[in-house]
Amino acid sequence: MTAASIGLVIEPINNREWVPLIVGGVIGVGFLLIGQRAMAGREMRVGELSGVHVRRSALVFAVLFVHSLPEGFALGSSWSADNALGLFVFIAIALQNIPEGTATAIPMAQAGFSASQQFWAAVGTSLPQPIGAVIAFVLVEQITALLPWSLGFAAGAMLALVVLELLPDAIGPRENRPLAAAGITISMICMAGLALLLGA
Repeated sequence: MTAASIGLVIEPINNREWVPLIVGGVIGVGFLLIGQRAMAGREMRVGELSGVHVRRSALVFAVLFVHSLPEGFALGSSWSADNALGLFVFIAIALQNIPEGTATAIPMAQAGFSASQQFWAAVGTSLPQPIGAVIAFVLVEQITALLPWSLGFAAGAMLALVVLELLPDAIGPRENRPLAAAGITISMICMAGLALLLGA
């Protein structure tokens, strides 16, 4: 997810769209922080389930659901501009949906949700992507102007989610740190290799 977040901001950086990228990123981080504060100390219940893992499940789902729409915008816009870039974005988003699905399922499993609930919640986080892709493909000129803002928002929200919610659990005890570092490194290498392979 960290590698995918960085991948989202490459095009705006190449186009020197610094202001919308930074502002969008700050808004994305703010979205996560506001969500954390809104849920802090509140007793969230889903059926008979409650507790910190239910709150975390709701926060992770909300962030991933909202940030899926800008990813759809990126897919539709890139595909309308260049097939190679569109293919790269499609594969990159598909690959990063795997850890996103895992990140959705883990707190749900800890909270006691069933396997089918975890599966459909993970699928549900990506529902805005095809909608955003179709909108961007049809309205490419209008969406292209919005793209650096929305990509900055998506990257900011997802990086904040990783740093504040997921990374502390991934690192955990000292003996887990080499595995966490290896996972981050491998994901970065895979994303870079994919970009070179597809010429994006």
